Amino acid sequence: MLIASILIGLVAVIHIYILVLEMFLWDTPKGRKVFGTTAEFATQSKVLAANQGLYNGFLAAGLIWSLMLGASGRPVALFFLGCVLVAGLYGAATATRKILYVQALPAAVAIAAVLFLS
Repeated sequence: MLIASILIGLVAVIHIYILVLEMFLWDTPKGRKVFGTTAEFATQSKVLAANQGLYNGFLAAGLIWSLMLGASGRPVALFFLGCVLVAGLYGAATATRKILYVQALPAAVAIAAVLFLS
């Protein structure tokens, strides 16, 4: 369960980072560089990005909650990792392929670890 827990924690940290980028850094040079946006677009879409960031925070919170539950948190972890995987696949199909590697792949690896190593 240790490897699975580490991977769940990693996915949670990724989503906390995404929350920070989308909620607080969206219209800064760093945020614009990460997401490849212009200053004008970032200003116009700031509220929408903050909303996305909040949802990423909920995913992180669910994953952290699953870790706090210990062994009984396995179903919670699988649910939230599944949500991350679906979001990553959708984002890769509709926004940028990079999301496949940043979001979906870590979630898939963590799901495998939860299923086969715990």
